[in-house]
Amino acid sequence: MATAPSYVEQQALPREKSVIENLLDFSFERMMTPRMLKALYGVHLLMGLVAAVWFVFSGFQTSTSNGVLALIISFAAMLLWIVYCRVVVELLAVVFRAAMVISNSQVNQ
Repeated sequence: MATAPSYVEQQALPREKSVIENLLDFSFERMMTPRMLKALYGVHLLMGLVAAVWFVFSGFQTSTSNGVLALIISFAAMLLWIVYCRVVVELLAVVFRAAMVISNSQVNQ
């Protein structure tokens, strides 16, 4: 039967730093960017969506034909934006994972 950790065991476990504490860590002991990749990806997709919607609305304000053309162009551009953002975020993830592997191998030596 599992029991709750005792007071001594709780004190022995390192406490995870908050996001604010990690952002204000000037010794750069922990990397924040790998944890923020999902949020960065979401923010960039949202920015692309806002730009596409603005482009379509401004096209329809000019004329119906410009609006339809803007709708087609923004759909294609949004698909390209999603692919571009995904590739960039995956490259960042690979770079950070490689850096962690290298730093862990140097610590273990």
